Amino acid sequence: MNSLCELDKKELINRLRRIEGQVRGLQRMVNEEKYCVDILHQINAVQGGLKNVGLKILDKHVHGCVQRAVRNEEGDEIIDELMEVLAKFTD
Repeated sequence: MNSLCELDKKELINRLRRIEGQVRGLQRMVNEEKYCVDILHQINAVQGGLKNVGLKILDKHVHGCVQRAVRNEEGDEIIDELMEVLAKFTD
């Protein structure tokens, strides 16, 4: 089950496309032997973008899927799943 509406999906796809462009830019920077610190700044920007996308999806999951499962008395399973995801997400 997915808690993303069409507007959310469109926004996330746009963000992911922007990140994709940043990654292509990183490849170019490495290939063109740009200054290391500039490359590191770009890597940080990509990581920040991915983190924000992940947090947006996590928010929708908690306020949609998790909330719905708790209402349907299926909370333990989904909370365990959520905790596993959070452990991976915070590495």
